[in-house]
Amino acid sequence: MSEMRRKEDYREIGIGKYELFFKKSYKVIYTINDFLIGIWFLIGSILFFYDSLKNIGVWLFVLGSVQLLIRPTIKLVHDFHLRKYLRRGYHNK
Repeated sequence: MSEMRRKEDYREIGIGKYELFFKKSYKVIYTINDFLIGIWFLIGSILFFYDSLKNIGVWLFVLGSVQLLIRPTIKLVHDFHLRKYLRRGYHNK
């Protein structure tokens, strides 16, 4: 199990008597994005059962698809941030 080196490297979210614990804020952003993608596609799929609501379902699929494009962007930003952080730490040694 890895050690916690700095408290600012972790994020905590309290839910009642429980706490969710994430390493790095990018993990939180990535998880929330994935959760929303699932919600949009689930609701969009249900709306396709009703002819009068298919248009809204299509827009939810479009929204979910845009968020699927956001996923690699979050990873890329995290990788650049991590590289910058590691490089700064390397030069300080």
